[in-house]
Amino acid sequence: MQRPLLLLALLLSSTPLAAQSPPKPPAAIAAIREADLKRDLYVMGGDAMRGREAGTLDEMRASIWSADEFEKIGLQPLGDFGSWFQWWNMRRTRIGTGSSSVHLGGRPLALWTDVTPTTNTPGDVSGATLFVADFRDTTVDVRGRIVVTPLVPPPPATIRSTTNTPDYNYTRAALGPIGSALTRRGAAAVIVVADSVAERAFGPVAIVQARGAYDVVGGAARFVRPPNPGQAAAPPAPTPVPILLVHQRELAALRTAGYTADIRLRAESFEYPSVNVIGVVRGTDPVLRDEYVLFSSHQDHDGVRYTVDGDSIWNGADDNATTSVALLAIARAFKRQPAKRSALFIFHGAEERGLLGSRYHAAHPVVALAQIVAVLNGDMLGRNHPDTAALLGTQPPHRNSVALVQMAIDANRATSKFVIDSLWDRPTHPEGWYFRSDHVPYAERKVPALFFSSNLHSDYHTPRDEPKTIDYAKLTRIAKWMYMTGWIAANAKERPAVDEGFVLR
Repeated sequence: MQRPLLLLALLLSSTPLAAQSPPKPPAAIAAIREADLKRDLYVMGGDAMRGREAGTLDEMRASIWSADEFEKIGLQPLGDFGSWFQWWNMRRTRIGTGSSSVHLGGRPLALWTDVTPTTNTPGDVSGATLFVADFRDTTVDVRGRIVVTPLVPPPPATIRSTTNTPDYNYTRAALGPIGSALTRRGAAAVIVVADSVAERAFGPVAIVQARGAYDVVGGAARFVRPPNPGQAAAPPAPTPVPILLVHQRELAALRTAGYTADIRLRAESFEYPSVNVIGVVRGTDPVLRDEYVLFSSHQDHDGVRYTVDGDSIWNGADDNATTSVALLAIARAFKRQPAKRSALFIFHGAEERGLLGSRYHAAHPVVALAQIVAVLNGDMLGRNHPDTAALLGTQPPHRNSVALVQMAIDANRATSKFVIDSLWDRPTHPEGWYFRSDHVPYAERKVPALFFSSNLHSDYHTPRDEPKTIDYAKLTRIAKWMYMTGWIAANAKERPAVDEGFVLR
């Protein structure tokens, strides 16, 4: 990847890089040590934390451990009532097992075992089924019908390669277009019959789907990109209908004309707590200490799920124990040598459930958003090529502060000297990686924000993301880069300005 990798300073400065002297790192950068990062990551990303799933005791265990580490470092707590914790409620909505039922031909099917809803859509639908051999056949009138159709293999280009297992990715890539196409054509419900690959993924799909969907009570709305000027309004989405997956063995019976189906899906919602862990190193300047550089991570991951290669703990060592332990090291450095502005450290809860913790804090900040001069967020810092890293928020439409980007470029030159991969920051990148981490709620509120990453890999969101897979030397270098960027921002005479006319798209 030679040509696509850009040294972003070339885009930001008309002065040749060779003519500029990089800033000198402070002595406290020595507090960021590879041995400490490795020790901490084997705790946070180890099996004993059981994957730190949001809303569970495992996330609480990780949060309490993080708070204990903040206290050992000597940070000041900035949570509720003088504690380390900012508490908030997750709202979980799912299809209720006890209150829902599915019958085919008068025969009850056990939810999540014989049949699994593939969306969170409730509904009552009864009637005769209509078998459609290929969902792409638009000559068949499906309006108001319960459509039964075999799963059609998805185009290879639509199958993700960076999360879960190949069978799961294949099945999800197939289900989406089938459900969408038949819903748009007016189907009242859709029953998809698994093929041999989806059969292997049936259990994993059920385990994930049974968890339902999550939101945060009182948090900022989930980000919705505004339309580009002159862009035509999108047509209204069709009303969602139940979409079910059944086993391959059901195909013969479901081909029968007039086979009856009775679908009764009930949604249930409930709330339980999650938490942001917050600490601060106060600045030394009597005026600037009331401004803050926010260092951001998330402490949760996916918990205990389905087994892959004999392992059911989805550790999340890279995602995102790497950034969390990097922030502990950065906090040690700021505690040893405080800057003029204050350094605020937040582990946001339930990022994996939809940026819930950062959405809550953006709506209920412990310091006014206007006092936060920069958000330096990291997610997945410990894999891939040892000499490259990504910095997102560096180019339009994601960039909201050219001044902060320049600080990060200067910090990289002064410390880690990564070749910066700009591809993942492009709005055309298929992963949409910029929008999937905790800087987004701040950036859309026009707080200068950057996202540091070493990008996705084949172990992402699998049990294979374990401490032994991390490149600790690279993690140490990225931690120093984040630290130095924050150090420059925290000591600059002028806070980094927001680009004029910025609107996040």
